Amino acid sequence: MGRRGFLSAAGSLAAVPLLAATGSQAQATAQATGLNGTQSLSGRRKLGSLEVSAIGLGVQNMSRTYQTIIPLRPEMINIIRTAFDRGVTFFDAAEAYGPHEVERILGEGVAPFRDRVVITSKFGWNIDLETGKRLPGLNSRPDHIKLAVEGMLKRLRTDRIDLLYQHRVDPQIAIEDVAGAVKDLMAQGKVLHWGLSEMGLKTLRRAHAALPVTAVQSEYSMLWRGPEREVLPLCQELGIGFVPWSPLGVGFLTGAIDANTRFAEGDIRRVETRFAPDNLPHNLALVDLLKSWAERKQATPAQIALAWLMAQKPWIVPIPGTTQMPHLLDNIGAASVRFTSDELVELNAAVASIQIQGARLPDSVLVFSGVEAPEKA
Repeated sequence: MGRRGFLSAAGSLAAVPLLAATGSQAQATAQATGLNGTQSLSGRRKLGSLEVSAIGLGVQNMSRTYQTIIPLRPEMINIIRTAFDRGVTFFDAAEAYGPHEVERILGEGVAPFRDRVVITSKFGWNIDLETGKRLPGLNSRPDHIKLAVEGMLKRLRTDRIDLLYQHRVDPQIAIEDVAGAVKDLMAQGKVLHWGLSEMGLKTLRRAHAALPVTAVQSEYSMLWRGPEREVLPLCQELGIGFVPWSPLGVGFLTGAIDANTRFAEGDIRRVETRFAPDNLPHNLALVDLLKSWAERKQATPAQIALAWLMAQKPWIVPIPGTTQMPHLLDNIGAASVRFTSDELVELNAAVASIQIQGARLPDSVLVFSGVEAPEKA
């Protein structure tokens, strides 16, 4: 998640003719900000006891972008390896991405330096273990989890998953049973740490009591600040790291989307009302704020958005995804952006003053994915 406004998906937006210009603009921005081949990521962060780079790389779209574009595999391998060369050691995948194919791409990409990076994957959707076909609903049966991990290990070309997430909570399976399956995999050395994604608070407490959770993954950005109310305080209480997906607001926070942008079939933003024509003009106030701070800090809007996230807590590690090299380099540069304490207070207040109109996902999608649904009933 977190690609630039057009997310490298030529054709994912209806405004296709603008894409080439967007790519050129990103390259120019990278050069203007000193990210033309020299920028490297410094600094490490802790997710629980797991040490990773301050910024990770999400590889979700490296096999197919919004069901419209298939990126060139050699280019994706090059991005993964360039990320490592520039200091990124945290790579995020899932069996559902592709499905299966993204794990294969990541496995090939990190093969030369596998023992020097942290790779994650996720289980939980009902995916055929052999064909990768996505079946209805969720599946966190303990026997299925163990078989799913065997497939992950083969596709990732490794003997262990450094951090294994439950992708979505399965309301049919007690979280203690899920934790038990992961504990068995840990005993075999096939999994080193585990986490949950988009879970409820009660589920997280129960999961952590059954088997200490290393990290929680959830959408979090200036555009969607839901975790601030309860999830982040609970993570701090329990000593659990937090990994924001879509840290750039599905490309919105890069400034590449404007009031005239419309989204094509297959693009999730087409059904998210926060990107609806009636709401976009209002929500662009957030982008204007980012642009003003980018000028102030001699950075890009994306770098300000990522740096803001990292400034919230020392145990937050965003995983912006991309299929374009200039965007990768731009994201890495965010780790060099610093806010004074007064600047952070000022920026936080400005962000809080902008009330985003519209929702991130339809309720039907949230219920189907298991997000909070069992605990809200």
